[in-house]
Amino acid sequence: MITVRKAEDRGHFNHGWLDTYHTFSFADYYDPNFMGFRDLRVINEDRVQPGRGFGTHGHRDMEIITYILEGELAHRDSMGTGSVIRPGEVQRMSAGTGVMHSEMNPSPEKPVHLLQIWILPEREGIKPGYEQKTFPETERQGRLRLVASPDAREGSLEIHQDVDLFASTLRDGKAVTHEFRPNRYGWLQVARGSVDVNGKKLNAGDGAAIEGERSIALRGNGEVLLFDLK
Repeated sequence: MITVRKAEDRGHFNHGWLDTYHTFSFADYYDPNFMGFRDLRVINEDRVQPGRGFGTHGHRDMEIITYILEGELAHRDSMGTGSVIRPGEVQRMSAGTGVMHSEMNPSPEKPVHLLQIWILPEREGIKPGYEQKTFPETERQGRLRLVASPDAREGSLEIHQDVDLFASTLRDGKAVTHEFRPNRYGWLQVARGSVDVNGKKLNAGDGAAIEGERSIALRGNGEVLLFDLK
């Protein structure tokens, strides 16, 4: 069964400096039917204006993944990390016992467009950590490139939960497939363009819960994230 979550049905807030869409309940947006999916808790699509951003604030007991679509995001945290995240790079921050951080758009001219993802960790109280890696489009084009996993296999980021996260750029209607092990679930998020998943068409901003499917076939012209969850 594939259940589509349409982009226009998400929570939406435009704060001027921040234009944000919430796939699941978050902050001032509450929908009891969309509190997350399995261990996936947050998918926020954010556009942050030049020179603006999220000032220093705290998190704990959450795996936070940042995926940049356009522009740049400057990150600083209480672990001493300072970095700039760009398209093709993926960041993982394990908040664990507690971390303070800020995320700012360093550009004086261009907005930054990103997806911020929260995943519940396998246990509370882990040591905070940070990791950032580059996954060039050549590695993502026409295939599902593993970008995060619990065992860091294939050069992916390590996350503290039984979740495999894949990224893919699809072109010219060519298909990529993914097989689910027994008792696994999926969430597909379309970042850009449009794709077809097992006969259902999804456009940018749409998501889909995947339950009871042995496999899926994706084709179209777009960029997607696929979560394989327990």
